[in-house]
Amino acid sequence: MSEDYSALRACIYQTESDLKRFRQLVVNTVMATDIADKELQALRKARWETAFSKVESATVPADEDVESEDRKATIVIEHLIQASDVSHTMQHWHIYKKWNEKFFMECYGAYREGRADSDPSETWYKGEIGFFDFYIIPLARKLQNCGVFGVSSDEYLNYATSNREEWVREGESIVQQYLAEYNKRAAS
Repeated sequence: MSEDYSALRACIYQTESDLKRFRQLVVNTVMATDIADKELQALRKARWETAFSKVESATVPADEDVESEDRKATIVIEHLIQASDVSHTMQHWHIYKKWNEKFFMECYGAYREGRADSDPSETWYKGEIGFFDFYIIPLARKLQNCGVFGVSSDEYLNYATSNREEWVREGESIVQQYLAEYNKRAAS
């Protein structure tokens, strides 16, 4: 490695073992944003279960306790990155709708330009409901359960649940509004 940022690196790690641990943490964190890979999702879920299982034990040796805390910290960081990637879904309805529209326009534009095989408008409504049910709300519950955000976790879960309910009521017409807006922009 070059000498650039050597002072920063010295703060992050002092040993070869620390460097390997830090590198693995960075790799896991980046990979956490890949929510389409089912195998990675299954591995993360298993690590979560291991880290936060409620196994009762009388005494835990110190080295196992440190390993357990490291595992928890790693998996929490991965979930924080996932939450930041989809944070609009756990905020006020207007924020969710704004970023949902931007993503729809990107996907629909790719379809119209021949860079995507399927028309996202055909599945967007139901896809969002599934996204809330199988990814967003479970993620918000995990963040709530691990306590990393304190009482704010309740707010994130409430917004996710509320946005899902609003999407169920309004989503089909919103997708039609997105299409109309795309066509309006394309015509000008």
